[in-house]
Amino acid sequence: MHLSFDVPTPLDYFAALVERDTEFALFEAALSLAQDEYPELDVQTVLADVDQLLARVRRRLPADAGPLQKFRVLNQFFFNDLGFGGNVNDYYDPDNSFVHVLLRTRRGIPISLAVLWIELAQGLGLSVQGIGFPGHFLIKVNLPMGQAVIDPLTGKSFSREELSEMLDPYRRRSGLVDEFEAPLALYLQPAPSREIIARMLRNLKEIYKHQQDWQRLLAVQERLVVLLPESWSEYRDRGLAHAELGHASEALADLECYLTHADNLVDVDAIADQVDALRRQKG
Repeated sequence: MHLSFDVPTPLDYFAALVERDTEFALFEAALSLAQDEYPELDVQTVLADVDQLLARVRRRLPADAGPLQKFRVLNQFFFNDLGFGGNVNDYYDPDNSFVHVLLRTRRGIPISLAVLWIELAQGLGLSVQGIGFPGHFLIKVNLPMGQAVIDPLTGKSFSREELSEMLDPYRRRSGLVDEFEAPLALYLQPAPSREIIARMLRNLKEIYKHQQDWQRLLAVQERLVVLLPESWSEYRDRGLAHAELGHASEALADLECYLTHADNLVDVDAIADQVDALRRQKG
């Protein structure tokens, strides 16, 4: 008797990881993003490597260690002993977003460093969350004396004044000043895991779009549509990537879906023109 087994594609695996918010495995989902670029990646081996790092931190802690001691020991281990930090020489290298590469090079961007740091911190029993701060992803740690907001590039804690200063350029650019100014606390809300993965994917999206690497951009868009099935602009962007690659039928399906579902379209005329052109192209 011949048995056949369907091997799940990287996209199938990703879809299973992000299907439900209640069982969303943030670190594993972040790790899986590299499978389009690195199809030979063994996710389970990398998860075991991270477990080994966690075991090394635990050995440095007494059994009765409190949250503050755990926090300090983890920061010492992560930033000083292992030397994790930002890739200042090549900030826009896609590898900065791939956690398995980060583990080898110890260089990444704030969000990839944060995802790894959070995984280790949660393994120690610390209460931590990611913060989707404008322009610079941050980490919030709940400690007995209050909350610390730290920089995933360095482990440094920010004061309220420093955070306000970091926010100023964004507020000015967005017109959120004077009577429109939102309180700082609004920008320090925990980011849901789904939003963190979306931000990681959108970082890659910007890089590939800038490079006009439509094939890689399409792979990112496939994941964004799976992750955010009601974010119609992601269907539009997948359709535009298909169009660049000459996939007229797929492009039409996505762009028509966008025009059907999205509200408040600022680009409706441009997309409608593209749909007409694609229909003519198909004959």
